[in-house]
Amino acid sequence: MRFRQIFRLIGILIFFLGLSMIAPLLVSLWYSDGGFLPILYSLAITSGSGLVLFLPLKIEEYPSLSQREGMAIVTLGWLSAGFFGSLPFLLSGSISTFTEAYFESISGFTTTGASVLSNIESLPKGILFWRSLTQWMGGMGIIVLSIAILPFLGVGGMQLYKAEIPSPIVDKLRPRISETAKTLWKVYLLITILEIGLLFMGGMPLFDSICHAFCTMPTGGFSTQSGSIAQYDSAYFEGIITVFMVLAGVNFSLHFRFLKGDLTVFGRDPECRVFLSILAILILLVTVNIYGQVYHSVGNAFRHAAFQVTSIMTTTGFVTGDYAQWPGLSQIILVLCMFIGAMAGSTGGAIKIMRIILLVRHGYQEIFRLIHPHAVRSIKLGGKPVPAEVLNSVWGFFILYLALFIVAVVIMSSIGLDILTSFASVAATIGNVGPGFGLVGPVNNYLSIPDLGKWVLIFCMLLGRLEIYTVIILLAPAYWRK
Repeated sequence: MRFRQIFRLIGILIFFLGLSMIAPLLVSLWYSDGGFLPILYSLAITSGSGLVLFLPLKIEEYPSLSQREGMAIVTLGWLSAGFFGSLPFLLSGSISTFTEAYFESISGFTTTGASVLSNIESLPKGILFWRSLTQWMGGMGIIVLSIAILPFLGVGGMQLYKAEIPSPIVDKLRPRISETAKTLWKVYLLITILEIGLLFMGGMPLFDSICHAFCTMPTGGFSTQSGSIAQYDSAYFEGIITVFMVLAGVNFSLHFRFLKGDLTVFGRDPECRVFLSILAILILLVTVNIYGQVYHSVGNAFRHAAFQVTSIMTTTGFVTGDYAQWPGLSQIILVLCMFIGAMAGSTGGAIKIMRIILLVRHGYQEIFRLIHPHAVRSIKLGGKPVPAEVLNSVWGFFILYLALFIVAVVIMSSIGLDILTSFASVAATIGNVGPGFGLVGPVNNYLSIPDLGKWVLIFCMLLGRLEIYTVIILLAPAYWRK
């Protein structure tokens, strides 16, 4: 393990994270909101710390990073981003304690959207912009961004890319990994700009349009309003955001191929078909369930069901109403959505559709073998056999996901929280969803969670964003042995 090289590269990440604060700095200057100096100090501390790590260390003459080093850089890089990302909240007085500021920052970078803030509208515009920007950067990944803009990280960059991209099967769109990262970011930026334009043309203020687009594409869910999207009470805004949440839940490599002229790519992709089918069925079930009981017109029932099911299943976390007051069937469906998630290769969290498809097909194959013990049959996806190592990885992920979920729920219950809040808070954070049920429901936030509970949930957010393996492997003693 080459710690000098690891810290050098983390220093680069921290330095550019500090430079990203120039955007909220300019916003604060434009609005004269009182947040200019706190953001300026945060920028100086962050970029300065990055240079302190980077400049004194000479890079060693090794051809590439090992996979172990890649995982260390990613995990430590995200932990560092959470620390320095909390500085604007602390120095501006928007959040008073380090635990809460770090929680808000990690929630942003992991695109969870779990917040400890109540009166959001009262925050300086620069701080609100920084809050949204953390989600936008975290959506495609700070590490992938760095690979895209720093050519010399292209050497050994595959290790960082594999540790960062939330997908059981890494999809290289270009021969060079740096070109793949740039391609993903171009698609991400293009769709973000399109959403900003559509929201602004519909009457949403430009600042709010930018912030909400920044939090839709990473499936983040932070809003500039305390009431989230419900504050606007606009079917147009909800419709636009619903469409873009679906786009954000689709594998970004499919968007790239569509833009390159492959117009039937979505229909041919088996995971995409399953994702859209499940989404449509669950929206229909919730619409039928809440019609007449909560909403007295089919149009309103469908509008809120479509938005809320899409928001939770893509792990975005925007809300348009208190779904905790919906009938039991609808609540159970939303809980299931927290675990299902969107497609692999999207910015969504949770287990993801590809893994669920492979788990179901593997289960069916075992039943088939009992009926036909001499049959030779392989699991295929898109007409191609799935390698055994991928299936093993999927099962390992699934078992670890459930085990860590249970352990976290037990810890949360042991610190005095009710079972509903314990269950929902862990499900919503390890799935990177944001709002849950109980004390962390759609009309509440995470402020009332004890500090110990917040740190447990911070760990859950990191586990969910970095797909468990990247984080948990650092806790294994064998990882640190030569």
